[in-house]
Amino acid sequence: MEGPESSSGTSSSVVADWSLVFWTLCSVILPVLITLWCSFQRSRRQVLIRDIFRKSKHDWHYTDLFGQPSYCCVCAQHILRGAFCNCCGLRVSEGCLKKADQLFLCKEIMMRSNGGAPSSMPHHWIRGNVPLCSCCMVCKQQCGTQPKLCDYRCVWCQYTVHDDCMMDCLKTEECTFGEFRDLIIPPYYLSTINQMRKDKRTNYEKVVPYCRKHWMPVIILANTRSGNNMGETLLGEFKILLNPVQVFDLSKIAPAKALQLCTLLPCNTVRVLVCGGDGTVGWVLDAIDEMKIKGQERYIPQVAILPLGTGNDLSNTLGWGAGYAGEVPVEQILRNVMEADGIKLDRWKVQVTNKGYYNLRKPKVFTMNNYFSVGPDALMALNFHAHREKTPSLFSSRIINKAVYFFYGTKDCLVQECKDLNKKVELELDGERIELPNLEGIIVLNIGYWGGGCRLWEGMGDEPYPLARHDDGLLEVVGVHGSFHCAQIQVKLANPVRLGQAHTVRLILKSSKMPMQVDGEPWAQGPCTVTITHKTHALMLYHSGEQTDDDASSLSEQDHVREHTDEDA
Repeated sequence: MEGPESSSGTSSSVVADWSLVFWTLCSVILPVLITLWCSFQRSRRQVLIRDIFRKSKHDWHYTDLFGQPSYCCVCAQHILRGAFCNCCGLRVSEGCLKKADQLFLCKEIMMRSNGGAPSSMPHHWIRGNVPLCSCCMVCKQQCGTQPKLCDYRCVWCQYTVHDDCMMDCLKTEECTFGEFRDLIIPPYYLSTINQMRKDKRTNYEKVVPYCRKHWMPVIILANTRSGNNMGETLLGEFKILLNPVQVFDLSKIAPAKALQLCTLLPCNTVRVLVCGGDGTVGWVLDAIDEMKIKGQERYIPQVAILPLGTGNDLSNTLGWGAGYAGEVPVEQILRNVMEADGIKLDRWKVQVTNKGYYNLRKPKVFTMNNYFSVGPDALMALNFHAHREKTPSLFSSRIINKAVYFFYGTKDCLVQECKDLNKKVELELDGERIELPNLEGIIVLNIGYWGGGCRLWEGMGDEPYPLARHDDGLLEVVGVHGSFHCAQIQVKLANPVRLGQAHTVRLILKSSKMPMQVDGEPWAQGPCTVTITHKTHALMLYHSGEQTDDDASSLSEQDHVREHTDEDA
């Protein structure tokens, strides 16, 4: 009697076990399958979106979350994610992308010619998503206050109008290009110039706004790889306010090619805003020197700086600040560029000739804007660059970069790899041999700032020192006792060893390898002769904004610079 009962109990337990296995597998496999399906659908959707972006005339960018309440310009529905155009400001949901391409035109960099030479253009209105706190140009009341797609904005002059205030006359009214009319290159200007070039005419002076008295078109050159990676955001904001043809991404186009736009614009009026670090500025100034070689001197622009790098010493010297992190609106940056004063900056030729009777290699030649150094600060830069080349993704923040510099500086305080430098080198200033004290580093300065914001030549400012300028054809040469001495100078607890000023500097490295750098570009150098001579002047823009405590002591120096420039002009 017990046999059938035990067999039935065994079979039921087997069924229960298999049932448990089945549901366990389902609980594991089903989420995996759902995840794979979602991933496939997402990648498929991204491929479709990229295809639309590639074919579109809009400069679309996708975002998973808009930074402010946004409404689709096609279906008028509230959207959290979707695409926005970096040029005209359109915002649409994923499903409305194709319709948006058909319904809305983007900013035209050149007007379509109808046989004549246009000298004006109407407003280009876009409905909805107007900037916060904008006012209607008709009734002067605030726009964009209702939680729906409402009100209009002109993509050129940035004026806004209520739905109820929009009249037929406004749709055909001539656009004035708003506050930044003196910086914008109008589409009709480029169309006219293009037609004149086809006809082999060069009398551009008669073209409006070429003949306008205060027109100073600006060209934006942004390095999206600099410092804190704000370049992408800035490119979009500048394209909204200006003609997109004026805005260049230096990761996609070289400065020499971008600056050829200057040859289509009035002589001696173009201003260039370089968004990047000191290395990017040097890159642009090298491209400007190439323009001089090509015989394009009358088209040379003046250069302003928006500091996105780590050190930004040149930017600091010229009044543009020690670093930009989005705290100043782009509109204010453009105002600063309009109001800035023109000055000159010395540029120097650094020639490094290796020692040896049988050395057939050509000397290495660099162009210096900021400083040259041999010793502990060059060693820190060399270690930093070696680390960044191995793991570039870790160095996307200005704070992280400075922390790494601090780490290597602290390490050198303990190791002292550059000690007894005075026994390894000889220094000549204007041909006169200088007796060196016990040093670990020598720094040759062209500008006031060094090491990310330190006024090295001044030191503590408690003792008299010769006036230093960046346009006087003189270099300041100082010595440091080591990394700890550099740190003391930066916090104004010590003075540098001032070795002198000179028009020509010659440094002979007699033995062993030593770290060297020019404007933050380091390398390890064997026995050699380094000769620094004046090369040329660069036309820069000086922003006389709010002065810091460090800047107050050099205010009179900048006044001398501007007076000197005015006399030369």
